[in-house]
Amino acid sequence: MASSGWRQDKLQNSLPEVFSSVSVPMQGSSFKKFLAFLGPGLLVAVGYMDPGNWATDIAGGAQFGYMLLSVIFISNIFAMIMQHLSLKLGIVAERDLAQACRDHYPPYVSYFLWILCELAIIATDLAELLGSAIALNLLFGIPMIVGVILTALDVMVILMLQQRGFRYIEALVSGLILLIFGIFVYEIIRSNPDFVAVSRGLIPDKAILMNPSALLLAIGILGATVMPHNLYLHSALVQTRAYPRDIEGKKMAIKFATWDVSLALGFAFFVNAAILVVSASTFHFRDMHYVADIFEAHRLLDPILGTSLASFLFAISLLASGQNSTFTSTLAGQIVMEGFLDWKLKPWLRRLITRSLAIIPAVVILSIKGSEYTSNLLVWSQVVLSLQLSFAVIPLVKFTSNRLKMGQFVNKPWLIAVSYGITACIVGLNLFLVYDFVFN
Repeated sequence: MASSGWRQDKLQNSLPEVFSSVSVPMQGSSFKKFLAFLGPGLLVAVGYMDPGNWATDIAGGAQFGYMLLSVIFISNIFAMIMQHLSLKLGIVAERDLAQACRDHYPPYVSYFLWILCELAIIATDLAELLGSAIALNLLFGIPMIVGVILTALDVMVILMLQQRGFRYIEALVSGLILLIFGIFVYEIIRSNPDFVAVSRGLIPDKAILMNPSALLLAIGILGATVMPHNLYLHSALVQTRAYPRDIEGKKMAIKFATWDVSLALGFAFFVNAAILVVSASTFHFRDMHYVADIFEAHRLLDPILGTSLASFLFAISLLASGQNSTFTSTLAGQIVMEGFLDWKLKPWLRRLITRSLAIIPAVVILSIKGSEYTSNLLVWSQVVLSLQLSFAVIPLVKFTSNRLKMGQFVNKPWLIAVSYGITACIVGLNLFLVYDFVFN
């Protein structure tokens, strides 16, 4: 090991085709500099509002009212802290999390972490393709199995945008996020929630821990919010900015990248909370606790809210959410494979392999169980993500808390304590989930 704490083996740049490709003005106002860093946080935030979140948020709102809002809020705080650590690792070490793991751990550990991360990406892909297929079914009546297969074609859009420049992907994703945000502002206004009760829902309730169904959904929300592949993704995306690779340049990059992701995750929190609030105010308080299915929620929105726009906009935002998440999981898959294994596949081939691994089980299960099993698949895909999360969070916290690796950018003592506390919470909840699943 060299004195830097990292091996000095030559690593290729993370996402080499777009590395340091977005210029950053060194003169001018802080606002102009911030605009140059605006983008990676929005791509990361996409994972926090993907179709998997919809299933857990709809089920949570319909069954338990506003009670699980506190879980969404706490999960979002966890996410902000972990994404800050992720971007700091990428900027300071100039390695993404996958490269850092390969650098630090022996090969057998790296291979193990790679397999777990690939499973998480497949689970994410499963949620995205199911969400997009549901939206296509709701909007155009396309059968679910056909819709699932059609989602494999989205790779062409991604390839076209990547060839034109990274800012095009960021612009498209940002536009879709604003579309989803605007639609849920409308849905909240139409559902007319009790905002006093909503604010009380932000306070944690011990009843969540006492109710196995609520706890399962809470862990699903945690897995759907703090997504493991986003920690790998963000540590690479921040390196697309052409900031000076010196101490002052890295300080500036960390500051503006943190602003970027904090703003973006604020949007994600609103969307997640809005889905749960609309579900709770529309279904739970009308004694329709059984609504835990996106199809059922879509069917009931119009007659209950009294407008034909409600269900249409609901489906449009679901489609936007699924397509948005597709872009980021494609990039995450590339980062993970290149970082852990130093393998470089063509993006379209990499995308088709991952998407095929998600399509095959989805088609088989939908053929046997039917489309009514879709929401169960979505919820369990998020639980799988939550189970894998520990294996991404532990290395991230360990690396960024190591002074030898991070130098003067090492986590401050309070941040070390908080980040290890979050890690312990994540690990503890997941161990409880495994215990409950095995014995109950």
